[in-house]
Amino acid sequence: MKAKHQRLALVVLALVAIIAAGLIATWTLRNQANYFYLPEQMAAEPPAVGQAVRLGGMVQAGSIAPQPDGITVKFVVTGNEASTIPVQYSGILPDLFVEGSGVVAEGSLGPDGVFQATNLLAKHDENYVPRELEGLEAHQAADYAAETTIGVD
Repeated sequence: MKAKHQRLALVVLALVAIIAAGLIATWTLRNQANYFYLPEQMAAEPPAVGQAVRLGGMVQAGSIAPQPDGITVKFVVTGNEASTIPVQYSGILPDLFVEGSGVVAEGSLGPDGVFQATNLLAKHDENYVPRELEGLEAHQAADYAAETTIGVD
């Protein structure tokens, strides 16, 4: 075998190995992908039952219903349209989880159409001010933040 043919064989072997590695990576990650849905998207094209997805939207006012077991909470997530998705979560609620606030729920859609959340991420609005800085003027808040912050320039 000539040197030219050996190099060609190595190049072909390297290409096959790269393609195989890409296919294996794609195959192993396909069940790990966690797609994000808005309520209207989930209502229009629901994901497969049991598929891990994220649901993001606003917690509908008056929809938070603690269950008798004390750790399970049911609530409704709404989006920009009238679509709503009922959600059930068992666990400790984030501090910022309130009615009318943004929430991202990780979990899967159940066969009954209820989203079974395994993790909740509460979002605060862009006007968030820490409790320590409430009521201070802008320059006072900046001075207080500079005095209490270490290592940030």
